[in-house]
Amino acid sequence: MHSIASQSRVVSAQRSCAVTKLFSTSYYCVVYLMEQVFAVFGDPISHSLSPVIHNAAISALGLSARYHAFKVKRENLGNALSGAQAMGFGGVNLTIPLKEAALKFVEPDPIAGQIGAVNTVDFKNGMRGYNTDGIGAKKAVESAGISIKDKTVLLLGAGGASRAISFQFALAGARLLIVNRTEERAQSLAQDVSVIGKAEGFSLTELKKHIAEADILINSTSVGMYPDTNNTLVKKEMMHSNLVVFDIVYNPLHTRLLKEAEASGARIITGEKMLIYQGAEAFRIWTGISEPVDVMNKALLTALGEKQ
Repeated sequence: MHSIASQSRVVSAQRSCAVTKLFSTSYYCVVYLMEQVFAVFGDPISHSLSPVIHNAAISALGLSARYHAFKVKRENLGNALSGAQAMGFGGVNLTIPLKEAALKFVEPDPIAGQIGAVNTVDFKNGMRGYNTDGIGAKKAVESAGISIKDKTVLLLGAGGASRAISFQFALAGARLLIVNRTEERAQSLAQDVSVIGKAEGFSLTELKKHIAEADILINSTSVGMYPDTNNTLVKKEMMHSNLVVFDIVYNPLHTRLLKEAEASGARIITGEKMLIYQGAEAFRIWTGISEPVDVMNKALLTALGEKQ
C-alpha cells in the first residue's frame, strides 16, 4: 500500500515539468520528492477545479502530498496510467473524454462496470477502477437532510452523469423516472438500471406529467451551464413546493432551473456539492482518509467566485 508521507517518490523533473511534460516529453530529468502525487487526467483539463479542492483538503490535513492536473489525450491513456502506476502515484481521477476508455486498462468494480465508466483509478492492488460520480450526487442530496430510499426521482438526461447517478440512486432504494429528448436512450438506461432497482424511461415531452409525481428532480445534463445560463428544460409552472431540485451544473451555482425552483417553493441543492463529495470519495478509496468537505467547499466557492 502506498504511504502518503513515508517514502520518496520519483517524478519527472521540477514540479512544473512534472505537471506539463510528464507524458509528452522524450527526455527525463529526475527529482526525488517526499510528496505523494495524486492527479486528474483529461483533455481539456485547464478548467478542472479538482486540484483546488483536493489541495485545500490536503493542506488542512497536513499531508505531504499534492494533486496535479495533466492533459492526457484518449489515445495516450494506457501509457499515462501505466506511467502513473510505475512512478507510485497515489491515485488518479479521470474526466472527459477518458472515463469510458479507461475500461480497457483497469479492472472496474461491479458498479463502475455496470455504469460503463471509470472516474477514479487506484493502484494499491493492480489498477482498479471506480466511479464516484453517483456517490457524489447521492451524498449531495443526503447532506441536505433528504432520504433517497422509497423516493421517486425524476432524472433529466440519459448520458454519462445520468448513468452514474441512476445506478447509485437505484441501489439506495429510489424509484427512477428517466426523461430524455431521445426516448430510446432513456428507456435503454432504465432497462440497464432495472437489473438492480426500479426505473422507467420517458420522452422529454412527458416531463410535465411525471414531474407531478416526483419527490426529487435532478438535472444531469449541461443545460443551463455557462455561457448558456438562460436555458432550462423545466418550465417554472411545472414545479411544486413539495419538490427537491438538484442541478449538477455548478457554473453558475444558481442556474435558471434552481432560481425558478426556489421561486416555486421547492428546496434546492447546488451542483458544487456533487463535485466535492465525489472527490472526497475518491480520496477515501486511495488513502482511507476522509477529506474535510467544509474546507473543500470553501475553496471551491472561492475559485468559482474568481471564475464568474
